[in-house]
Amino acid sequence: MNFAATASLALAMSTDAFAAAVGKGAALQRPHLREALRTGAIFGVIEGLTPLFGWLLGNAAAPYVQAWDHWIAFVLLGALGLRMIHAGWSEPELEEDKPSSHSFLRLAVTGMATSIDALIVGAGLAFIDANIWVTAAAIGFATFVMVTLGVMLGRGLGALVGKRAEIVGGIVLIVIGSLILYEHLHAAAGA
Repeated sequence: MNFAATASLALAMSTDAFAAAVGKGAALQRPHLREALRTGAIFGVIEGLTPLFGWLLGNAAAPYVQAWDHWIAFVLLGALGLRMIHAGWSEPELEEDKPSSHSFLRLAVTGMATSIDALIVGAGLAFIDANIWVTAAAIGFATFVMVTLGVMLGRGLGALVGKRAEIVGGIVLIVIGSLILYEHLHAAAGA
């Protein structure tokens, strides 16, 4: 994967965390930079580690599915993109009891929930020529930045912007999956 694809993937992976962070920021009385950085760090570390676990799982399966690897990456990224688009269009859940601050456990659980897509992407990346370390670091860093911004913007913008960011992220994932499929099929046709 080239720089543009890695950067786009990292941004797409951070959009669902951004959407969650906007909600977390909206739930606080007055989000401070310290809380935003703490939330960003928790989400970023989790989101950076999960593609590594997915990549390990994908690598274990790679010898058995090598002939279909580009299709697997395409289907995984496409399905994940469609799920993100659907989630972006769905109505946000209303919290009845808003916390005054977020506990580490609550943030970690939310971070894990938003990083399932990064696990799937990591598994898909095991089937193509991608540097998982660079990609995982890019995803973690992008998530840190986006979540920190999301918490700070949350109070003023609410869930509307976060949901629209998830739609854009889903579209980016579908485009990346389609490009992987196109490049692989184009290379096979030229051989």
